[in-house]
Amino acid sequence: MNGERYVLLGLAPPRAPWFRSVAQWANAAALPAEFVKCVSPDEARLRIDGGRPFSALLVDAGLPGVDRDLITAASLAGCPTLVVDDQRATRDWFGLGATAVLAPDFGRPQLADTLAQHCRLIERTVDTGFLAPPSISSDSVGHRLIAVTGAGGAGVSTIAIAVAQALASLGDDVVLADLCLHAEQAMLHDGGDASAGLQALVEAHRAGRVNADGVRELCLGVPTRGYDLLPGLRRARFWSTIRPVAFGATLNSLRSTYATVICDVDADVETEEAGGSMDVEERTWMARTVLTEADAVLVVGSASMKGLHSLNRILVELGDIGVALTKALVVFNQAPRSPKTRAAYGAALAELLQWRQDDAPALGPIHLPTRDVEQALRIGGPLPESLTQPLGNAVQALLGPATTVRPSQGRITRLVPSVWRSRQLDEAS
Repeated sequence: MNGERYVLLGLAPPRAPWFRSVAQWANAAALPAEFVKCVSPDEARLRIDGGRPFSALLVDAGLPGVDRDLITAASLAGCPTLVVDDQRATRDWFGLGATAVLAPDFGRPQLADTLAQHCRLIERTVDTGFLAPPSISSDSVGHRLIAVTGAGGAGVSTIAIAVAQALASLGDDVVLADLCLHAEQAMLHDGGDASAGLQALVEAHRAGRVNADGVRELCLGVPTRGYDLLPGLRRARFWSTIRPVAFGATLNSLRSTYATVICDVDADVETEEAGGSMDVEERTWMARTVLTEADAVLVVGSASMKGLHSLNRILVELGDIGVALTKALVVFNQAPRSPKTRAAYGAALAELLQWRQDDAPALGPIHLPTRDVEQALRIGGPLPESLTQPLGNAVQALLGPATTVRPSQGRITRLVPSVWRSRQLDEAS
């Protein structure tokens, strides 16, 4: 069948006779199917939401967790539900959204006919990419991945914009990707509620590979600063739609499309081992993936007692998840003008990190002056060079020049300040 077969998701009590029969038919190749067993409705939901395509969900009607929500979730994922019902409890399965109902003593021919009528065959090449995290493709070797993170309120998102503008001004093909749970880059760029963005790009990677033009179509152009923007999550709770393997494929595509990928990420890198919650580990997956794979990590903090404490904490936590601090660049945002005071902050941070001297940041802290960038952000204009140039020089000193990539001629939505906001600013001035 040219490598095609049914991929069946099964949910039933372990000793259900039909459950064992389907497994035997699949293992003996009597049925062209792969049978994936689940022991609970929660496990079935996780597998359905995991990005791997399934031909059908076979469920036992006697389980209490088999309900409208589970059937709807499977249907939304393109997976029809086949209910095995012994008629002991009268329920309108078709009204709940089920595709077909089978008797508990169904045979292999009956199941094969039902699958042929209602379910799709899946090529092995379609879902093998979901079986293991994808490695960075050879096309993206040499393309730079830069993470920008830091404490809340330190200006991390503004620094990410400044880095993107600085490297774009040097001729790099740059995309700024907003990977924060509370994504704000779309607001800072007046991106509105566009259909383009992280969720759309990850969703496109759940079913296959997206070429460079397709990636660029889901990013927004920022011509006044010279880079493209990938807007982030519309709501923080939508993190559950970003499945780990599909996100890895998305990151690979960004790196193979652009010479430099700059990611605005949270500093929260808690794992299940540290916090005891698998949900927390999945919620911090994007940040941990980017921070551990990044070629350079800019850690932003404020020049204050609290800022020093936060910088030290973040650097220690990054080291704990395997991030080499030799690729870290510490950025003091809105630093004082006095060279003596700046040196004192740098020395204080070095003293806090002295127990990690074997893995210390390669370059000294970057001190950025206090600048009012509110007006530039409001009108969508470039940020001042006094903010961008030190960042560009530091990244170039750490990583060297980027690999040149010729931009594809994809369709890009260009961002401009909204007419309403421009009129407000004119009236205010």
